[in-house]
Amino acid sequence: MVTASSEGSSIRVVEVSKDFPAPVDPELRISTLDQLSLEVAAGELISLVGPSGCGKSTLLRLLAGLDSATAGELWVGDELITGPSAERGLVFQDPNLFPWLTIRGNIEAGLVARGVLREKKKEVQEFMKLVGLEAFEHAFPHHLSGGMAQRVALARALINHPKVLLLDEPLGALDAFTRMRMQDEVLRLWESRGTTMVLVTHDIDEAIYMSDRIVIMTARPARIERIIVNELPRPRQRSSPEFLRLRGQILDLLHFAGQASAESLA
Repeated sequence: MVTASSEGSSIRVVEVSKDFPAPVDPELRISTLDQLSLEVAAGELISLVGPSGCGKSTLLRLLAGLDSATAGELWVGDELITGPSAERGLVFQDPNLFPWLTIRGNIEAGLVARGVLREKKKEVQEFMKLVGLEAFEHAFPHHLSGGMAQRVALARALINHPKVLLLDEPLGALDAFTRMRMQDEVLRLWESRGTTMVLVTHDIDEAIYMSDRIVIMTARPARIERIIVNELPRPRQRSSPEFLRLRGQILDLLHFAGQASAESLA
């Protein structure tokens, strides 16, 4: 049986800015993040929400080490982020499974790349059981539903025992029923592993249902508009007056953020 991790790692984002070349003129720069600062406690689950294109996924890529900031620093624990690391897992909206590998092969892929499959081989079966896929180890990705494929992606990320798991709208392509079941699956994994999680989502109900805190970001160039501490008791009831009240509050904040975004494009 997979034993729970002691805890995840804290995250510090210190006055981070990120610019990109303008598509029409590489000499011009487009600012996506503007001196953004954020702290996440070890073992916390937070959501990033904000207008489309405001830089949520960009921040996740910086935390994953797939890109570098124009200014500022990003830390996981006492480690300055300078590139990718197995201690920081990333799950996308598309599971990105290798179609020529079985489910077991997909989950093993990261261990193979790191050269640790021999000593970690027993864990593969344990993680397949953890996400409820032990009966499908010899199946191929095209045999799986969307929810099952995302569970493979989660197992592939978690088998590296990351201290931080970055989730870039991993449930966005699923139907509503499967999405709710997968939210519970992610929460179960979070509680059992103690991993720090940062979730990018456009689904306000998802953010409220899952998160300890909800980070509201402004339109590009993104700053943090507000951080809402979610004190609703778990398991959360989506139809409770408190849940609906918090939902209305966040929607009001995003409405004004969206207006600012529209004005900036005018």
